Amino acid sequence: MVRLGYTLMCEQSGPRELVRDAARAEQAGFEFAVISDHYFPWLNSQGHAPNAWATLGAVAHATDQLQLMSYVTCPTMRYHPAVVAQQAATVGLLSEGRFTLGVGSGENLNEHVVGRGWPPVNVRHEMLDEALQIIRALFDGGYVNFAGHHFRVDSAKLWDIGSPAPPIGVAVSGDQSIAIAGKYADLMIAVEPERELTEGFAAVGGAGKPRVGQVPISWDPSADKAAERAHDQFRWFGGGWKVNAELPGPAGFAAASQFVRQEDVADAIPCGPDVAAHVKAVQSFVAAGFTDVAVVQIGGDTQPAFLDWAERELLPALRD
Repeated sequence: MVRLGYTLMCEQSGPRELVRDAARAEQAGFEFAVISDHYFPWLNSQGHAPNAWATLGAVAHATDQLQLMSYVTCPTMRYHPAVVAQQAATVGLLSEGRFTLGVGSGENLNEHVVGRGWPPVNVRHEMLDEALQIIRALFDGGYVNFAGHHFRVDSAKLWDIGSPAPPIGVAVSGDQSIAIAGKYADLMIAVEPERELTEGFAAVGGAGKPRVGQVPISWDPSADKAAERAHDQFRWFGGGWKVNAELPGPAGFAAASQFVRQEDVADAIPCGPDVAAHVKAVQSFVAAGFTDVAVVQIGGDTQPAFLDWAERELLPALRD
């Protein structure tokens, strides 16, 4: 049976609200929660970007059974991979083994802040490969020394780490990232319901491993309000990963999406109270071979009402 998850979206809610929503999501019946790790929101109207790792520590204590995952952290620019390994190991212990480290090659939106420039995608994949070598070695215990093209590690060791260490998920969007996932990932992560991704992962060593997707929805008793909110806060979504990874800030996303119409967003994202439309969006991932699907409810201030509705209508419909 497909596992159903909830997205803690740092771009649209403050840290206290995210912790509150995680506890309510567990109570509502969601089986896992994923959390974005951003320094900026995509659009100014979203209005938030708290630190994901501090929030995860609080969420770990506010929940009892909810599985947790970073979705996703870039372990190459803002954070050195040795620091990511320490953060993940700590959250794994705080959650008593409920945490999965999800990683990806990153977005200029978040990584430019450290002033290192934004490398081309091939270089970003080289960096991710090295980062995963380091993280895997640190998760194995003992002292780690590493001298790569992009990273160095000098006598690093994790002193507090669970047994087993957190599983690692790798975000994929094409052949290069699939190859990296095949080497290092315990599970696959993607945001497009494409069978080519799940089958590609299976072909390079991922057969039988979880495949986690994420789908945006905009629930509201009013379809018009839901579509208006989705257009205001999520019209960037249609740009696709190759474009979205390159834009440097909210102004860039606003410019890139300035001609996207409200009806265009409503065609791509289910908007309104019709539970069947939201179920259909989740089913597109199931049909593409995903084993786990996390929903993104658009609009930070809608989360309490959405979670009430999800417990009452969405989750029962999905499980049926």
